[in-house]
Amino acid sequence: MSALICGSFAFDTILKFPGAFKDHVIQEEIDILNVCFMSPSMRREFGGCAGNIAFNLNLLSGEGAPMGTVGKDFQTYSDWMDSCGISRDYVVVIQTEYTAQAFITTDVDDNQITSFHPGAMNNAHANRIPEKNGITLGVISPDGREGMIMHAEQFNTLNVPFIFDPGQGLPMFNKEDLLLFIDQATWLIVNDYEFKMMCETTELSKKDLMQRVEALIITKGANGSIICTQNETIEIQQVSTESAIDPTGCGDAYRGGLIYGLMNDMDWKTIGNISSLMGSIKVESAGTQNHQLSFEEFSKKFQSIFGYSFR
Repeated sequence: MSALICGSFAFDTILKFPGAFKDHVIQEEIDILNVCFMSPSMRREFGGCAGNIAFNLNLLSGEGAPMGTVGKDFQTYSDWMDSCGISRDYVVVIQTEYTAQAFITTDVDDNQITSFHPGAMNNAHANRIPEKNGITLGVISPDGREGMIMHAEQFNTLNVPFIFDPGQGLPMFNKEDLLLFIDQATWLIVNDYEFKMMCETTELSKKDLMQRVEALIITKGANGSIICTQNETIEIQQVSTESAIDPTGCGDAYRGGLIYGLMNDMDWKTIGNISSLMGSIKVESAGTQNHQLSFEEFSKKFQSIFGYSFR
């Protein structure tokens, strides 16, 4: 089986401000805000939902490829993908644009100021789901609005089951858009906040959503996740870690585990455990694609924690 992961690629520039934002903002003059935060430390990471999910699926030796549109500055990212053995067959370069960029500044209180430039991501619709290439599972993750709508329609036309993962792209869609996505999708995954937004926008209850898809997966960060099918609700505990460094990208790591489990026809409890462990492994590293673990190491870790083998 092979998965096609539609979504974004991005460079994440992460800066650390050693003070507190609140000490440098005059509340009475917020309407004429003009501030500069000096950041002595900076990291530039490879990110984007499609890139992150594909990276994690690759760690599990899962067969799949990311699909997205990138810019003229993508060379270092493409070199990284090659070094990791991740396919670039469905990555399209838009020479007139830059790759999507996120600039994130965090202060000592973990408050964040983020600027995001979508760049080439807005051209996601320039990419099409390929036919007759062995794709057996699809993913619609945050991307350009038109591209997400078009790719869902194409998966549906090709009878390829897919995961709908709206993420931070959820506010781009109205009730009718989301209802169509849900009816086309086989599985739906959201975090707990997105779940509430989904219910409010669609005017559907949790029970309604469960009846429209084969499984509704709701992630809850450190509180684990729940997997709801039409027959049962399975609670998945988050795997604890002694060195939680950076939660950024944990959701994408979870999704890598989800895809791997679905592609291998595993039971939902095992799928949830694999996904939870992937998120735990990611949180121990800064950045979204810096954690490393061989498939054999992962298998041994899984058996040690859960007391059985998934293989």
